[in-house]
Amino acid sequence: MTTHLRMAREGEVLRLTLNDTPTRNSLSEVMMAELQSALDDAEGDHAVGAIIIAAAGDVYSAGHNLKQLTAHRADADKGEAYFAALFATCARLMTSIARHRCAVIAEVDGLASAAGCQLVATCDLAYGSPRARFCTPGVNIGLFCSTPMVALSRNVPAKHAMEMLLTGDVMNADFAARVGLLNAIVPQNELTAHVSALAQRIAGKSQSAITYGKRAFHEQRAMPLEDAYAFTATVMTRNMLDGAACEGLDAFISKRKPHWPPL
Repeated sequence: MTTHLRMAREGEVLRLTLNDTPTRNSLSEVMMAELQSALDDAEGDHAVGAIIIAAAGDVYSAGHNLKQLTAHRADADKGEAYFAALFATCARLMTSIARHRCAVIAEVDGLASAAGCQLVATCDLAYGSPRARFCTPGVNIGLFCSTPMVALSRNVPAKHAMEMLLTGDVMNADFAARVGLLNAIVPQNELTAHVSALAQRIAGKSQSAITYGKRAFHEQRAMPLEDAYAFTATVMTRNMLDGAACEGLDAFISKRKPHWPPL
């Protein structure tokens, strides 16, 4: 049994709940290891069609455990090796979410700070209650949020991302929804049901198509326009030959519900 992460299955949906409230659900070594393990297991479990990342308590995640980081300043190299390894671990975790075959949805009912904000920005979709708040406050303590910036700058327009990064200010849910960090704000007492229903709906679609599409989405964003079209045309050609597309098109033409083949 994990100590920092609760896991529950809701049909085809895997719900992961950050559950280390004494450290405000910090992305400690243990928390990141447990998240990574859960994501890796779900990658190979084709009974899982979508993933929710939620959190216990009133803080979604405070980001990296700063006490844990600071303790390593006493190392012989002043913590350099530890810091490099920790940030590499975090980068692998975030990359795993972006490249995961499943849709990953953040359910935010509290403050997401620094790497916690990075986690939300990395998820494919994000929904929050009115008390969801976001910040990248590293600038306030002399540690610019450079790694959270990667996910933030890919989800939020540049001027708004820089506003968060340069001021360190806490932004409310209305701001997050306006700039695209949240898909929508949902009443607190409806948030879990809303996200669960959405995840179930996504999980019921062709997982093969989602795998093709999600990976192509991230790859084409970095390409020039002509290259992106050439690349996605190749992806669609492969997708058209896939059994799921054959079944889906036949079901559409026959006006019946599709029965998706297993991955």
